[in-house]
Amino acid sequence: MHHIETDTDHPITELEEDTAWGYLDSSEVGRLATALGGQPDVFPVNYVVDGQSVVFRTAEGTKLAEVVLNQRVAFEADGWDESAGWSVVLRGNAERITDADELALAEKMPLRPWTNTVKAHFVRIVPDTITGRYFRFGS
Repeated sequence: MHHIETDTDHPITELEEDTAWGYLDSSEVGRLATALGGQPDVFPVNYVVDGQSVVFRTAEGTKLAEVVLNQRVAFEADGWDESAGWSVVLRGNAERITDADELALAEKMPLRPWTNTVKAHFVRIVPDTITGRYFRFGS
């Protein structure tokens, strides 16, 4: 993990957008937050950064249904080591990828599922906002 300079009085640093994308690109697992019928839910997903968006695969079921029915989502990923950590949050729209050319590109993305299930659907999150924080841990 690339460490950012912080001082003792300010152990939390807001990340610039480019830096936040860089941290996001360094991880493979994030959390997709959705809400349907007033009920929030969170799902862990394997993802890749594709330009200024995040792409993940999913099987037919709850996660896909919620994304299709409620396109506004939040997505969070983080990382840490012994001395510091980071967290990046996206808020925006999630859309199922249906364009043939985009699907062909998505098929080549290095998305590694945790389970041996068929995950034939690709979803892209295009954020309205991206925020990130870097945390220097206390001793």
